[in-house]
Formats: sequence, structure tokens, C-alpha cells
Amino acid sequence: MAEKLPDPASMSYEAARDELMAIVATLEKGTASLDESVTLWERGEALSQRCEEWLVGARARLEAARKTAE
Repeated sequence: MAEKLPDPASMSYEAARDELMAIVATLEKGTASLDESVTLWERGEALSQRCEEWLVGARARLEAARKTAE
């Protein structure tokens, strides 16, 4: 039975980034079947979106802190 993967929405930036990097490495090897590749790509898209959400949030926090410091 396949291992249940965590929901990207619940993942930290670092966990999502690390899993995304592993997926990219697997896809670059070209050894996965077409079905596996599509599944990995879909998971990668979700992880990429989660990383982007974290980065946007971090940028907003930094900008708010900078404005407070002025």
C-alpha cells in the first residue's frame, strides 16, 4: 500500500521545498513511467504553490516589519 503523503497546505516551507526537489530529481532521471511522472508532476505543482504561499507571506511580514521600523 502506498504511503499517505502529507497535504501540502499543512507543510512547512522547508518540507515542501525538500519534497519538491526530490520530485524534480526523480523526473529528471526519466526512469518513472508516464503515469508515475504525471502523478509526480501534479504533486510537484501543489508543493510549488505551497512554497510560493510561504514566500509571499514571508515577504509581506518583512515589508510590514520594515515599515514599522521606519
